[in-house]
Amino acid sequence: MKLTSLCVYCGSSTGTEPVFMEAADRFGRIMADRGVELVYGGGGIGLMGAVARAVLAGGGKVTGIIPKFLTEIEVEFNEVSELVVTDSMHARKQLMFERSQAFVALPGGVGTVEETIEMLTWAQLGRHSRPIVIANIDGFWDPLNELLDHIIKAGFARSEIRRIYSMVDRVEDILPRIEASL
Repeated sequence: MKLTSLCVYCGSSTGTEPVFMEAADRFGRIMADRGVELVYGGGGIGLMGAVARAVLAGGGKVTGIIPKFLTEIEVEFNEVSELVVTDSMHARKQLMFERSQAFVALPGGVGTVEETIEMLTWAQLGRHSRPIVIANIDGFWDPLNELLDHIIKAGFARSEIRRIYSMVDRVEDILPRIEASL
């Protein structure tokens, strides 16, 4: 199966390290070069804006999905190929899920963590078997690995949870990892 659409979770802020913005831009360009549509949260700032602008700059398609109340907070990005405004966060996340063949987590805040964990949870519960890749740029997601180790050690999850996602250190490795799982 050919990868045609990918949901990217990432921050609406730039973060403290320039490498995060560089990675978002580079990954957006990679997606555009490979003809993979970006499905994302619809914001025009931070890493979200960087990845969307890079996909568009490369001639790719971008679908932004944003709840109405966030259109001012996250500064909706009207230059996307398609902007969908939803009534709630739940509707936003459901549409992002429905329109994507796989999921990627770049660095981000609590919302990025929550969306990533939700996809891991749904996979663990058998609600989907789509690839999930966590881009551990500059060790950003190391604490998540430690938390998952702790959860497994404490007996609240089996070690098999590690099989439902992949972790890569470079954005160049994301699409090959997903394509190997399709």
